[in-house]
Amino acid sequence: MARNNWIAVASAAHARRGCAAVDGPGYMQVCHGKVAPLKRVRPGDRVAYYAPTVTMGGKDRLQSFVSIGIVLPGEPYAYDMGGGFVPFRKDVAYVRAQEASILPLVAHFEFVESPQRWGYKFRFGLFDISDHDMRLIAQAMQADPQALHFATEPQYELAF
Repeated sequence: MARNNWIAVASAAHARRGCAAVDGPGYMQVCHGKVAPLKRVRPGDRVAYYAPTVTMGGKDRLQSFVSIGIVLPGEPYAYDMGGGFVPFRKDVAYVRAQEASILPLVAHFEFVESPQRWGYKFRFGLFDISDHDMRLIAQAMQADPQALHFATEPQYELAF
């Protein structure tokens, strides 16, 4: 089965809420709850959440990956969060991982076209990346590669 790899962007507070479910799977929500980006994400795909800040719109810079997991089967669904906000979500099985700064990884990512403008793609809210880049993220986060369905486990010599 071909898997895609995705980076989703949200504040750490929002990303952490999505993976903190205690009564079932976690969820992903992207681009302020829009459904269209979630339709590109398929069951079995890997997703890592990058948080530029701790809080939405905040000046509290974080620049870290905060969660990583596997997208579960099912279509995007609407979820009423109250106050008239009904975003779309997809369920995700998050794996145990440590939050990790992006800064030591930037020079090694294939998706970064210009190190001076490494943050450009994050403005899209959701974008696909290579297996190589997802492995780097998983390694930095100390996530179990088998739980993320990597067939083999190459180790990269990076100083984190």
